[in-house]
Formats: sequence, structure tokens, C-alpha cells
Amino acid sequence: MPMRLARLAWFTLTATVVATMTAAATQRTFTLPPETVVYKESSLPGYQLVQRHCIGCHSAHYVQTQPPTLGRPYWENTVKRMKKPFGAQFPDEDVAAIVEYLVKTYGAEQTAKPAR
Repeated sequence: MPMRLARLAWFTLTATVVATMTAAATQRTFTLPPETVVYKESSLPGYQLVQRHCIGCHSAHYVQTQPPTLGRPYWENTVKRMKKPFGAQFPDEDVAAIVEYLVKTYGAEQTAKPAR
């Protein structure tokens, strides 16, 4: 009888583990709400690059919350940091145009300073 009990316990344990693993492996889908914060439109080439490269990892809200007094060195370091160590996948030659857009649209080189 003890051997039968041990087999039953083993079978129950195995069935529980398999059921749990199957449930955990089930694919789930989530629908996120539409993005409400967008990058400011610009004729600068960096605008299109930001749309292509930056939005995949974070929203425009991240950029809009930065102080408008930040200069070119800040934005350049930030963009370069997105590549390394964070691993953003955009060509090195896009860095200058992205920085130009960010500093002139959100940073210290804005032509019209936002009201605070």
C-alpha cells in the first residue's frame, strides 16, 4: 500500500507541475491606450529620427519633462547614453540631427521659450 500511495503522490505532483507550466506558457495580449503625448513637429531632420528611433522605448513625455534650460552638451550626452549603455538601435550619424532637434525644440536653444 505505501508504494501505491507514493505513486499516487508522484502522479499528482507531476500533473500539478505540468498544469502550472502549461498555464504559465499561455500567450497573453495587452492593448495599451493610445499615446497622448507627442513630440513637437519640426522641419528639422531630427524630428523624423526621433519619431523613428526614440518612441519605441519611451514617450515624448520623457523629453518634455526635462528643464528647458538644458544645453547642447546635456542633450548630446543623453542621446549617446541611449545608444550605450542602454542599447538604442540607431546609426551614429543620426546623433547630431537628433541632438539638434532636441536642443532647439526642448532645450536652451529654443527660439520661443515655453511659459512656466
